[in-house]
Amino acid sequence: MRLLRQAPLLLIAALPLAAAAHTGADAGLHHGFMSGFLHPLTGFDHLAAMVAVGLWSALTARRAWPDLLWAPLGFALMLLAGALLGLAGVQLPVVEPMIAASLLVLGLLVVTQRRLPALAAAALVGLFAVFHGVAHGQELAGESGAALTLAGMLAATVLLHAAGIAIGWSLRHANRWVPRVAGAAVAIFGVALLGGVV
Repeated sequence: MRLLRQAPLLLIAALPLAAAAHTGADAGLHHGFMSGFLHPLTGFDHLAAMVAVGLWSALTARRAWPDLLWAPLGFALMLLAGALLGLAGVQLPVVEPMIAASLLVLGLLVVTQRRLPALAAAALVGLFAVFHGVAHGQELAGESGAALTLAGMLAATVLLHAAGIAIGWSLRHANRWVPRVAGAAVAIFGVALLGGVV
């Protein structure tokens, strides 16, 4: 429980790691499953978005099955779709601003614990996930081992969603402020990123 109380401070302390997740920041060094798996864990913007999706799902689900899985599944599937688009050379405008906006919106959803219909929740996070995926796919374009790298990224995404779900489910009735503070930290980080890319 002590770690959960300190989580917002840890999130703020990790802000300098965010630059590692941006398009081109890795100089094309994605290779293989483990590199793909570690990439979302070392880029704070991607990590925060994926955990926030799981946290929001758990905090707002009416029942465990299947309500809390819609948004994480929507994010994971559309992340993969976006990555495949990026690999194919598809260029989307405003990739970095949309990634930053995803943090702002997801953080606010965690703070407010706003409940949306399951398909609307999946569509909303799926829209943002496309941009996260395109950023990854563009980094991988033309590299050998891209399929293994994408598999690693997808595995890490599912793991981060599961971590968010576990934290959110444990806090549903135990503590109202810890998730709200964490959500506020994610939203503030999104605003800071928007200020840097807009």
